[in-house]
Amino acid sequence: MPRKLIIDGKEIEAEDNLTLLQACEQAGAEIPRFCYHERLSVAGNCRMCLVEWVGAPKPQASCSLQVKDIFPNKDGTPARINTDSPVVRKAREGVMEFLLINHPLDCPICDQGGECDLQDQAMGYGRAAFHRFHENKRAVEDKYMGPLIKTQMTRCIQCTRCVRFATEIAGVPDLGATGRGEDMEITTYLEKAFSSELSGNVVDLCPVGALTSKPYSYTSRPWELKHTESIDIMDAQGCNIRVDTRGRAVMRILPRLNDDINEEWLHDKGRHIWDGLGRQRLDRPYVRKNGKLVPASWSDAFAVIAARVKATTPDRMAAIVGDLAAAEEIKALKDLMTRLGVPHLDCRQDGAKIGGGPRPAYLFNTTITGVEAADALLLIGCNPRWEAPVLNARIRKAWLNGPLKIASVGAPVDLTYPAEQLGTGVDVLNALADGSHPFAEVLRNAKRPMLILGGGALARPDGAVILHHAARIARETGIIGPAGTPAEGGWIGFNVLHTAASRVAALDLGFLPAPASEESPGGRDVAGIVEGAQKGEINFIYLLGADELPLENMGRPFVVYQGSHGDTGANYADVILPGAAFTEKDGLYANFEGRVQEAQRAVFPPGEAREDWAILRALSDVLGQKLPYDTLADLRRALVADLPQYGRLGQVPVWEGADPAVWNALGTDGVFTADVPMGQAIADYYLTNPIARASKVMADCSRELLHSDENKQAAE
Repeated sequence: MPRKLIIDGKEIEAEDNLTLLQACEQAGAEIPRFCYHERLSVAGNCRMCLVEWVGAPKPQASCSLQVKDIFPNKDGTPARINTDSPVVRKAREGVMEFLLINHPLDCPICDQGGECDLQDQAMGYGRAAFHRFHENKRAVEDKYMGPLIKTQMTRCIQCTRCVRFATEIAGVPDLGATGRGEDMEITTYLEKAFSSELSGNVVDLCPVGALTSKPYSYTSRPWELKHTESIDIMDAQGCNIRVDTRGRAVMRILPRLNDDINEEWLHDKGRHIWDGLGRQRLDRPYVRKNGKLVPASWSDAFAVIAARVKATTPDRMAAIVGDLAAAEEIKALKDLMTRLGVPHLDCRQDGAKIGGGPRPAYLFNTTITGVEAADALLLIGCNPRWEAPVLNARIRKAWLNGPLKIASVGAPVDLTYPAEQLGTGVDVLNALADGSHPFAEVLRNAKRPMLILGGGALARPDGAVILHHAARIARETGIIGPAGTPAEGGWIGFNVLHTAASRVAALDLGFLPAPASEESPGGRDVAGIVEGAQKGEINFIYLLGADELPLENMGRPFVVYQGSHGDTGANYADVILPGAAFTEKDGLYANFEGRVQEAQRAVFPPGEAREDWAILRALSDVLGQKLPYDTLADLRRALVADLPQYGRLGQVPVWEGADPAVWNALGTDGVFTADVPMGQAIADYYLTNPIARASKVMADCSRELLHSDENKQAAE
């Protein structure tokens, strides 16, 4: 119910459930704060947000006072709130003076300098004269919080933002406060690393320099950096990021606000892989001669490829797309291979048995924001904490704020919220599909049930059978509902959680094995390509950034590797074509919702490396199959002509209803591989792609946060 207030002489109506701070900002007032944050619970302990409630005996903390607590004056007129009166100014000056009693004067060497809330608010709301306290400042021992967070706890003002984030958002209550008064300290209790995939967000939340980024320490100042808006491709969620560069080097990566995708959070891999962008880079073409890779010119490399293509029939050639490719180069490679008549194409390095059907069959249809409307959730072969950490935080948010019941089929893991473990075997899916399992009743009784199918299920040999049963569960329990958005009463709770940023775009473009026909047996998938290479039936393989393959088992086919880093694919290549990393090119990426977003170039590729679509366009000319686009704009027009949704950036696909024929035909009705337990899609969260494996920071995180017990000596 709205309530009238007079704020700084302006009468407004504010909803009862708003805080007074939010109501004041609604009226156009600027309210300083340190402890208050819109996405965290209210602490009310910094007192910087004091305002004057005319008639009250003292200034009020506007963050902890709700509009419904502000009663009208005795004559019935609305309460008057002043945010910039002499009383308020004096109160804020006093609060700032107290905060600076113990804060060290080390701004020139503090990594927060230039981005420090305490600096800014001291200038805006502090006293002009020197403070009146001359006692010695207190000193606090620095705490160890792992390889990503650097601490200088003498600077801490005990706002407790980091503690509330760890407990409420990350779901890892490693941080807390000990002591009282002057002895209060923020600590990890047992001097252990902050073991969360979202730990870097506490650096953004810290309003002073107590918590800063350890990898970024003493590298640059914010005013030296150029900012470029881009998209994170370390997973398939498409978190919005800002890439900060100095010269030709990426210095750091920070999250951007997007309530529909990542709110204002970013997972640690997306935030800290920037050092891997400059290591193990491919900066010139290479050709293998006498068993060794030697530098070559572009024309020489293209000539070697052209000679091998000319000597190989299309049915003995194959192409595989990696996990980090943008839509433009996928389309260019698809068009080139189609012109050459190559049937063996695949984008599913992990062997996932999905694709080839309509878009809803392989998308996260509920949408990321729709997760908050769900009241029952079934996870199948899915660990969202590693596969999409920011999505996992959204699921935890839904669990905290509503009656969300969660169950999981697969390897038991700590998801940061309670989930009923239904087993690691696939037989339970039969019981869920026929309704005999108790959780099937939970799904049927829920108003908005949802299901998330992960790579741990789809990448199995019986992945198509699991997909079929998942669709059957969805049909039988009401997960697939009527058309429309949740706000309109529509619902579709069938979701596929991809882990590769390129996967949805590649499936949209049909980068899949050619279907069988009377004239042709059809194309091979990744497993078939590997098997064909072992048997000598596949002689030529084009890898577009594909490094997650068992290349050591493929024998010796002729391999062309096009990518940015010297990883697995480059080690087995006969020709290497150096491409651009995602920060070095403009590219379109479709996240697991099917939402298309643009990553923008922040720096130029090193050495002779070029944008991937341009490499394929130049190669097509040498092969005598010239592609019909000479610029990126031409390529995007061709892409939009094939897929109109790629011309509508930032929009989530509209669910148009449940066609029974689509869901009945999904997957394969067969027999489970019952003796194989359901595993996880990701074995090591920190080392999932070539950029992450090139990063020293990610290697340190993997060693310390995931494998520290393996490295301990007997005395430890």
